[in-house]
Amino acid sequence: MSSPSLTLTVWAGSWLSGHTSPDDVIDALHEWAPMHLVGAHDAAAASAAGLPDRGVADGAALLLTLIRRVDTAAGAGLRLVLPAPGAVHALPAGTAFASAALAAGEGVVVGAPGTPGLGLVPVIEGPDVLRWNVFTLPAVLEIALDGGLGAAEYAMREAVRDAASALSGIPTVGTDGRRTDPRAEIAEEVAELARHRYPPSLPARAVRILDTADQVAAILTVAGRGGGLRAGSVSGTAGREGALQPLWAAVREARVGAVAAALRAEHHR
Repeated sequence: MSSPSLTLTVWAGSWLSGHTSPDDVIDALHEWAPMHLVGAHDAAAASAAGLPDRGVADGAALLLTLIRRVDTAAGAGLRLVLPAPGAVHALPAGTAFASAALAAGEGVVVGAPGTPGLGLVPVIEGPDVLRWNVFTLPAVLEIALDGGLGAAEYAMREAVRDAASALSGIPTVGTDGRRTDPRAEIAEEVAELARHRYPPSLPARAVRILDTADQVAAILTVAGRGGGLRAGSVSGTAGREGALQPLWAAVREARVGAVAAALRAEHHR
């Protein structure tokens, strides 16, 4: 699993739909950090979420309390957002949540479309501490997602093919001038992502899409690193950077689409 926001979205959605327990959600979150802090961005957020006006409260269980407080649709009002520069259509423009989610590259929207809601953004505060900042949203946006699991799966098949095609032609050498084999690094990236498990209730097709997205992301992460790996030429560097951007966009879209479709499927079971 690629981010704390994705973990919270799929596990809380499964819990709200009656498929998993609160302890299951908390255990999944603790894979990211043993300590979770929850803090309101301002007094309005504190009031809406039932949090202290100042400071932070301790415990991942608080996330479930505030989600239950706001998400009266039992899981239908949870949405993962994975914004990036130039890809912010899922964020409410001009809000503190939008700025924080863009800076973090992730977030969770809680609430039914068209109604006031909350935005949650995780921030790493130390090796063992994850802080969730809570923001108010004047109205949750209605976002039309392209297709469902079928569209997301097709997009990932295309991304795998395009990644192999675009990156295989770019020579990669180590900083010492020797050629290196990045396969071990890619395997390490995949293993780290696979450490975070999915709810048993998540549709198998959604899990397959998310696993494929993780594999593509691992390839892109290794390919985009400096340090030990560098393109063999200036044209190789430009080609690699040009190839990575649309592939990263495809990974984000597939993750968001797979999670949204999976939550819909769980909600209607």
